[in-house]
Amino acid sequence: MRRLVASLLVLTGAAAPAAAQVTPPKVPVSVVPALPGAAPVINNIDRIVAVVGTKPILWSEVLEQIYLAAQGKPLPSDSSVAMGMARDIISNMIDQEVLIAAAKQFKIDIPDTDLQETVEKKYKELRARYKTDGEFREALRGGGFGTETEYRKFLLDQSRRDGLQTKAVDSLRARGRLAAPVSVTEQEVTEAFEKAKGNFPKRPATVAFRQLVVRPKGSPAAIKAAREKAEALIVELNKKGADFEQIAKRETMDPTTKETGGDLGWNRRGTMVPEFDRMMFALVPGVVSPFPVETSFGFHIIRVDRVQPAEVKARHILIVPVVDSADVAYAGMRADSALAFWKTGTSFDTLVVRYHDNAEVKGATDGMPIDDLPPEYKTALEGVTKGGFAKPFAIVDPRGGKPKYFVVQVLDRQEGGEYTVADYRERIRTGLQQEKQYRRLIDQLRREQFVVIKL
Repeated sequence: MRRLVASLLVLTGAAAPAAAQVTPPKVPVSVVPALPGAAPVINNIDRIVAVVGTKPILWSEVLEQIYLAAQGKPLPSDSSVAMGMARDIISNMIDQEVLIAAAKQFKIDIPDTDLQETVEKKYKELRARYKTDGEFREALRGGGFGTETEYRKFLLDQSRRDGLQTKAVDSLRARGRLAAPVSVTEQEVTEAFEKAKGNFPKRPATVAFRQLVVRPKGSPAAIKAAREKAEALIVELNKKGADFEQIAKRETMDPTTKETGGDLGWNRRGTMVPEFDRMMFALVPGVVSPFPVETSFGFHIIRVDRVQPAEVKARHILIVPVVDSADVAYAGMRADSALAFWKTGTSFDTLVVRYHDNAEVKGATDGMPIDDLPPEYKTALEGVTKGGFAKPFAIVDPRGGKPKYFVVQVLDRQEGGEYTVADYRERIRTGLQQEKQYRRLIDQLRREQFVVIKL
């Protein structure tokens, strides 16, 4: 740090102070990696290095940013490299100030109350790194803060600056200042990829597939019994004084909502299966569905508690028909039949109508990392090549405790390895476009405002 400061002092024409005049932090940055702190105090060298509007940027502020940027890493001792770093920091500080100035022009203000939660979170995150209050206070003093109150004020000021810049960009975007298109060449995309590829993780092996899921269904007698049980509960619920929540806790067979009395929370259209969705959005608050709604899960009794634009808050009671071992065995036979028809050319859409459980997705056609798949999938798909079929396999449904049978066709496989520019091309292009639009906006703001660089 001292070598860098000395190099910068020579280039700016200031006399290098004696070692005793430079006050290093009491706690090294490597010990307090995320603790913002003041710059080393250097006597008689502070001066204005840039002006944005009426806001001066001081040399001591630049040194502070250099200190923060170091984060325990070695700093360059070469004077030209050091000055390049200083100029980059000054340019970044100007960018921040022109955005803050724009926020003031738009009369944007952020009250302290809107920032307190962020400040407290950052404060607690830092405090958690130290075992005792004494160690924490020593770290604060090492970073240039005399008290915890001073550090909180610093966090508040930084949070406000960050918020003003964000709101300024949002306001400028709303005014169309970021809308004009920019061009990005293939060479720029390739160069950006080459610079960044060392930071990319390894590409995981992936598999794309489509599937039929065959669930076991209760016998006609079991289905009739479940419907009649649900109808009886509707009668009970419509009695004066009946408590839907308590009856749901007593009767529902949905383990995910049993403890909360059938509470499904807020849901938009299309969240639930179609049959359930239609009834849920047809009901008025406080009214129980007039009949049980049958879905692939079973029979539902639904009550809407609250309504707001485009969504409703509802509860339900689920009654599932009893499924025995014979029903499970029959589902396995149907899965085998589905696979046989599929292999002989029956269309997937036809098989979906005949066999598929609509509560389950029809596959992952965009590819899914193989390591993220459930163990049953990984085992069944091992060795299955593109276009091939896995043997039907079972996964227990936690909702009913009975297995469902999965019939899967592999659509594509990608082995793991290094990412290529093709994998990231569109994301890189979008990122570069956004960077160019942002840079153009900042340069325009610089021209519109009074900006002077004195270094």
